[in-house]
Amino acid sequence: MTAPLGPWKAIVFDFDGTLAELNIDFAAMRRGVLALASGLGIPTGPIQSLHVLEMIEAAAAALGENRPGEVPGFLRDARTLVEGIEIAAAESGALFQQTRPLLAGLRDRSVRTGIITRNCRSAVLTLFPDIGQYCQAFLSRDDVGRVKPHPDHLMAALALLGAEPAEAAMVGDHPIDIRLGRRTGTYTIGVLSGHSRREDLLEAEPDLILASAPEILQRLS
Repeated sequence: MTAPLGPWKAIVFDFDGTLAELNIDFAAMRRGVLALASGLGIPTGPIQSLHVLEMIEAAAAALGENRPGEVPGFLRDARTLVEGIEIAAAESGALFQQTRPLLAGLRDRSVRTGIITRNCRSAVLTLFPDIGQYCQAFLSRDDVGRVKPHPDHLMAALALLGAEPAEAAMVGDHPIDIRLGRRTGTYTIGVLSGHSRREDLLEAEPDLILASAPEILQRLS
């Protein structure tokens, strides 16, 4: 017999691949940011292996060492490029069919829910305009000073939910989400509804792997 999950005071979800299907063209993002950096004479070798948001930060830091006056323009152009790709993906994406029933079901069980994402706020609201009716905390990258995998992102959501890490679970489709939850001290659940393989999630050592997030509702204690 499958052991029941919880009880938890709060559950925090990743968005892309966990609650919604988005095919974001990360390759185009990377090419665009690298082209912007290269056009300003920023060495691109040291930043090529970074995630896109960290790539932008590193490029801005390098530019700021010698030409700090050009940093705001670079950041504006890079962020506009990234946000445009994210919103385009949202316009052709969709919430998973069971996302709203999942969040409503957790609410009915007095489990507070939050959503944290590296995506921009506009893209998430394009897909989920009524998000405020279904969860008590929504923090995009635009809403925090330090985005996940930094623990501040998850801790800020837990603060809004009135829960300590030991009273909560972190759910996501990427190893970043699992490592974030482990680092913060929550229970961790990996889901296979995104682009990560089971093997990738297992390497991050989650407490549990499920096919999709709605299975949580069925297995709560």
